[in-house]
Amino acid sequence: MNFAEQSTYSTASGQNGLHYVVLQVTLKEKLIGTGSGNLSQLEDCINAQAAKGYRLHTISTANGGSKGLMGGDRIQATMVFEKIV
Repeated sequence: MNFAEQSTYSTASGQNGLHYVVLQVTLKEKLIGTGSGNLSQLEDCINAQAAKGYRLHTISTANGGSKGLMGGDRIQATMVFEKIV
């Protein structure tokens, strides 16, 4: 997955000697119904960091507002991953 296209990401991820990585993923509301239309991207992000030896330490969310003509609410999920030593 290319996190640069969908989120703000830390270039620290995967570098040796760094104990924490911070990532942000934007969750977009579905056009029809409720819930996130791209929840699998959040899951992919968490699993990618776990494969690099990090565990999810903290997650917080903030409402990012609405964007676009038919766009729904956006939620910014900010995650802090800790290197498992």
